[in-house]
Amino acid sequence: MQKSAFFFITLFFLASTACKQAESATPAANTQSATSNVGQSGVKDDISNPNVVQVAVGSKDHTTLVTAVKAASLVDVLSNAGPFTVFAPTNAAFEKLPTGTVEGLLKPDQKDALSNILEYHVYVGVIKTDAMSDGQVLNEVNGKNITLNVKDGKVIVNGKANIIASVPASNGIIHVIDDVLLPPQ
Repeated sequence: MQKSAFFFITLFFLASTACKQAESATPAANTQSATSNVGQSGVKDDISNPNVVQVAVGSKDHTTLVTAVKAASLVDVLSNAGPFTVFAPTNAAFEKLPTGTVEGLLKPDQKDALSNILEYHVYVGVIKTDAMSDGQVLNEVNGKNITLNVKDGKVIVNGKANIIASVPASNGIIHVIDDVLLPPQ
């Protein structure tokens, strides 16, 4: 009888010690994963197709746009499910702006103005070029409209930005444009 009691006491002691160790390890593991991934952009997924932000990050022609999206804190928003149609100006398009414009917009006190400009390049929904029509008006995320014109099969945004390529993404489509769209005042 004493051997049975000793056995059960030992078993109980080992079980309670193991439970305490598991409980103390669990919060640390949860804390580490919670702090290492912040927002939708922190989700690591090497299997799915890239989203619009990941496509832009992978493009050597969109480094200025990516820098601006980060400065405006729009990475997480554009990493969400969408769907989005993004009119993405190239680095060369940003270079057409007056000297100092981009640098000025990247300053922290210009975050609202930068966000307004970037949001003017985003439509909620997916519109491929073959579904675009002459005179079509799209209401962008910032609440302002852009106008599409189609001439000889080519799409021009607001009468000046040519769509030079289109790239599908997991949460929408990116239309590469050769000019920066500036929202109306």
